[in-house]
Amino acid sequence: MPLAEVAAMAARTGWSGLELRSAPDEPIHTGSPWADRVAARADLGAATPVCVASYVRVAAGSDDGDVVAALLAEAGLAADLGAGAVRVFAGAGSPDGPVDGDPDAARLAARRLRAAADSLPGDVELWLETHDSHASGAAVARVLDLVGHPRVRAVWDIAHPWGWGEPIPVTARLLAPHLAHVQIKDQRSAADRTPVRLGTGVLPLTAMFDALGGLGYHGWLSLEWERKWHPSAEPLEAVLVAGREYLQSRLLPHR
Repeated sequence: MPLAEVAAMAARTGWSGLELRSAPDEPIHTGSPWADRVAARADLGAATPVCVASYVRVAAGSDDGDVVAALLAEAGLAADLGAGAVRVFAGAGSPDGPVDGDPDAARLAARRLRAAADSLPGDVELWLETHDSHASGAAVARVLDLVGHPRVRAVWDIAHPWGWGEPIPVTARLLAPHLAHVQIKDQRSAADRTPVRLGTGVLPLTAMFDALGGLGYHGWLSLEWERKWHPSAEPLEAVLVAGREYLQSRLLPHR
């Protein structure tokens, strides 16, 4: 969807921030000229650009320089859009052979993240997501402990550590020193990742809210709705309305 339409939908449904997916098939990406970046920032209206959701894989590829350059290009895009961070993946190994505990992959990812960290523009941060080869909180924490930089932190996507078999309280404890951002979702079953409305699937959302409360987390809760890859999922607008109502019913009593 055009960015202005997304921002308008967010405003109608009470969501105040947006993750901006950076890819060649999206409205904005690292190849976008300056004029397009200015226009995109205007299209956001009152919506906060929370982060640029990049596809840089910091534990993949053979050339450190290429990965660091890609990180800094995404960070430059984030700065131009007024976003506070760039989401990245580890991306080591293959889909059939995740390397969640591989120390060599952790060192490779950490080296590249650390190399980019000191050259980040403005206040932009790098956020490593619990995803793909580093799906667990343990794996992401291992990388970030090696990086040791305050502007390189973690995104907790609830589905992946849970799917890896890591209990919610363990993920929370491991990510606590690094946690910057939380992506929430629900899905039909452990085997079927088709997104469903919050509270109607199998993901342990109540346990996650309890864990975040225990951490004193005050950051964003970002609803991830991957209809692009799951076309049978509901259209977004109704899901946003229902998702906000669900979150208000769960979170407001604790404030």
